[in-house]
Amino acid sequence: MSPVIQIAGLGKRYASGHRALKNIDLEIRKGEIFALLGPNGAGKTTLISIVCGIVTPSEGTVQADGHDIQTDYREARAKIGLVPQELTTDAFETVLATVTFSRGLYGKPPNPAFVEKVLRDLSLWDKRKSKIMELSGGMKRRMMIAKALSHEPEILFLDEPTAGVDVELRRDMWRLVRSLRDNGVTIILTTHYIEEAEDMADRIGVIIQGELILVEEKASLMKKLGKKQLTLNLAEPMSEIPSVLGEWSLELKDEGNELLYVFDANAERTGIPSLLRQMSDLGIAFKDLNTEQSSLEDIFVSLISERRES
Repeated sequence: MSPVIQIAGLGKRYASGHRALKNIDLEIRKGEIFALLGPNGAGKTTLISIVCGIVTPSEGTVQADGHDIQTDYREARAKIGLVPQELTTDAFETVLATVTFSRGLYGKPPNPAFVEKVLRDLSLWDKRKSKIMELSGGMKRRMMIAKALSHEPEILFLDEPTAGVDVELRRDMWRLVRSLRDNGVTIILTTHYIEEAEDMADRIGVIIQGELILVEEKASLMKKLGKKQLTLNLAEPMSEIPSVLGEWSLELKDEGNELLYVFDANAERTGIPSLLRQMSDLGIAFKDLNTEQSSLEDIFVSLISERRES
């Protein structure tokens, strides 16, 4: 797929001297769902704000569908929809008037049928005559999404879109996101709910301390960095691990009733057969065993820990 967003050498330094972004290079493909993960203060929102033309970069270039965000701002911005973290809406306007007005801001001709479809997709049609100030927090979040979609953008940024919202909205939102992606819209999201990224994203980017340290296909990332863990349910509880088992870096769990072994499933030798033989020689019996793959959250936490230690 051809890139719809091209970021090269992007950096941001604030007047205080703080470097929010450092030499970011990133291409996002047309029609993909790209998840940007990182701890608070990592630079996620700054990066999104620059691409959307809200914050001016200190260096580097950004193009949205071939349009430079600084020299060709109007055309670039017309391609982009943004759902920010903060709920900033005109409290005294109605839902329908706000979404219709937002569409007009981008020079789009009136299209009542399209606006109605967006509001219905977001379960807002019954609230179309309500003032924004009368809406609940979840409905205001839906309202922000409707505004972002009003001008039919080809690129949609979702900055922590489901933070603090109910399960129903989260489910509706992801159903809508999948529908948009199926129609060719490129989705870039930041989220604290890593299971959402694991479920939704085609590719994952990890940003820490203003640096993009990893961009990877989700499946490839899980295979490359994911570990597996073997859990042995012991027949008798164990107070300590025998020193002869030290080479396997085992861990006791559940008050000594479980023995945990983390291993690389892609390695030529996992060490499991030799571990089980050694346990048998020592007379350590187990009732059951199971293995499970590391989650994306495990990988993310591991990356952050490695970064902080380096």
